Amino acid sequence: MPLWIQKMKKITKSNKNIFLKGILPFFLLISLIFSPLKVYAEIAETEINGELINASSEFLRDLDFETWQLVAYKSPFFEEKLILRVIGYPGNLRIDHPTGLRVESGRKQWLLADKTLLNLELANDGRQAAAEFNLDELIQNIDKNRPLRLSLSGVFSELPVPPFVVKEWRSLS
Repeated sequence: MPLWIQKMKKITKSNKNIFLKGILPFFLLISLIFSPLKVYAEIAETEINGELINASSEFLRDLDFETWQLVAYKSPFFEEKLILRVIGYPGNLRIDHPTGLRVESGRKQWLLADKTLLNLELANDGRQAAAEFNLDELIQNIDKNRPLRLSLSGVFSELPVPPFVVKEWRSLS
């Protein structure tokens, strides 16, 4: 191989190293500064049971890659207690009531009571794709924004809830 081709390969390799080690990280850092990642749920006014209520709403996937909407709100029907509404896609499943929602965080476990049938709007909904649970007990027993794992018998075996969603729920109470 001629000497000039060997020198070109060395120059090309050194230019790649400069780009990968110096210039590329600089551009990545600049792009993160000017467009930060949004990694939190938002509390917004949402119409629930015919009223505008501040609620935290987030779409999460269970371990089977099914998507669920989790809405936490203070319910005027349940003495301003914090309620968690779990919503699936209608037609894919039917949630039998009452069924408790099991919540785990590390070694701690809770069983949240099903309040769905006490909500006339959900009780009369023929799609049966939503369930509501009393979230107050859980929120009062946790002091940190810890990741949670939810399971609903016959519906999903494990739905991971990240800490930023737990933070939103805690800010509502």
